[in-house]
Amino acid sequence: MEARSVDEIPRGREWKYEPKWDGFRCLLSREGSSVDLRSKSGEDLARYFPEIVAAALGLKPDRFTLDGEIVVPQGKGFSFDALLQRIHPAASRVKKLAQETPALYLVFDLLATAREKQLAKAPLSERRPALEAFTKSYLKGSIFRLSPATASYATARKWLAQSGGGSDGVIAKRVDLAYQAGNRDGMQKIKKFRSADCVVGGFRYATNKIAGRNVVGSLLLGLYDDEGLLHHVGFTSAIKTQEKPDLTDRLEALIGEPGFTGNAPGGPSRWSTERSAKWCPLKPKLVIEVCYDHFSGGRFRHGTSILRWRPDKAPRQCRFEQLKQKLAYPMKLLK
Repeated sequence: MEARSVDEIPRGREWKYEPKWDGFRCLLSREGSSVDLRSKSGEDLARYFPEIVAAALGLKPDRFTLDGEIVVPQGKGFSFDALLQRIHPAASRVKKLAQETPALYLVFDLLATAREKQLAKAPLSERRPALEAFTKSYLKGSIFRLSPATASYATARKWLAQSGGGSDGVIAKRVDLAYQAGNRDGMQKIKKFRSADCVVGGFRYATNKIAGRNVVGSLLLGLYDDEGLLHHVGFTSAIKTQEKPDLTDRLEALIGEPGFTGNAPGGPSRWSTERSAKWCPLKPKLVIEVCYDHFSGGRFRHGTSILRWRPDKAPRQCRFEQLKQKLAYPMKLLK
């Protein structure tokens, strides 16, 4: 069951709302002594989260299927960076991290039990009470936690306004529909988008040339800390093709070391090529306002979109403090 992205929280009696967790979506199935953890893309996650497998095997019911999210707690919230570290090829490393940063499985749907094998065909109005009863009987005091749900539009708006720290929006589900496997008809997601003024501390050239010349492919964004160091926090590649030649001229005139004086863009990784890892440092002269959906671990989690250039803003005014917000602290929402 997948979600369709929308701009506003839908209203009406046919909707129920849940926090949108910032983790790994995962179907968990147990059949006797076998436990399967399956990602949204169909990948097997069981080897990376042995503590969840062990917890599932320790439950009294020996046949059930749950839909939920894998997260790693850190403080009052969840850490996506710590979650990413769990995806490691070495079994010894996985075992060590399972002990140091154990995961939680946040449950938000029950699709089958030994008695109700076709529960997924029932509407959410029946599946949710069945999930709550299942949780009360079998999941208390374990690494399984019930994800909250509400019919209150006001509560959903509050969750959206306070999203962050492991929750990055709101999910709306149709209470009158069965589990919509493989489509987006029964579920919508709404994210909280924010804006930030950032210094352009560097840029990368695009792989493809325009009219035989190299042009900008992405802008590297920076924010200042309290010590006056400029840290790399993300990028934007949402640059219109027709604007790239003139923007490249503007950027090349500002090329100069060091660019970022704090954390700088890293080198090649398993997701990048040698070319994509190369970047040009810029003198801190340009300020751009970008739109983002989530900030964690000192950087924007995803690529940002450009809202406008800010020639009226001094680069030194672009500081981390503008990102501060009141969070709901996801751990407080869990039962």
